[in-house]
Amino acid sequence: MPDNEKYKWVEYHKWGIKAYLYKQIVGNLVVALKLRYGFLGTYNSVIGVTPFERYFVGGDGLSGYNNMDGREIVGFRGYSNESLTPDYYKDRNNGGTIFSKNTLELRYPMSLNPNSTIYALAFLETGNSWVGMEDFEPFQLYRAAGFGVRVFLPMFGLLGLDWGYGFDQIPGLPNASGSQFHFSINSSID
Repeated sequence: MPDNEKYKWVEYHKWGIKAYLYKQIVGNLVVALKLRYGFLGTYNSVIGVTPFERYFVGGDGLSGYNNMDGREIVGFRGYSNESLTPDYYKDRNNGGTIFSKNTLELRYPMSLNPNSTIYALAFLETGNSWVGMEDFEPFQLYRAAGFGVRVFLPMFGLLGLDWGYGFDQIPGLPNASGSQFHFSINSSID
């Protein structure tokens, strides 16, 4: 069946889980634990999973182009944009149907002024993206660590600058990991 007939009526179910926990440790030092998971499934196994609404993982979460296929961009520091996204469908990066991202951050406020709240952070992240359940391996995760700063300005929102180091090489993408700088706007990395 050609794709224009196969996807005439887009049918899918999409599940997302976000769990954030913030705990004050000593003084103003805060630990943040963030867990994010996503799953895109199908109702009809003959048609398969839609090429729309897929997950694209890696980088700063800022794509720079129009989002015509409903993709969900998941920022992951220490790796280049969309580098943790599986590459299978007709030699085209069509996105993953499953993703996981786990973050542990230590945050310390440098200014709690409501007109310019500033805090420094250090982070550890793990995560990955898979094409489907047949490829899903929950313990096959890419790792990164780094530090950054967040500035909240009422006229611009939350701005961030992070340096991350991706520890794991990505097959076929030799420069996708290692030392990376990331800029974020309004929690695009969250």
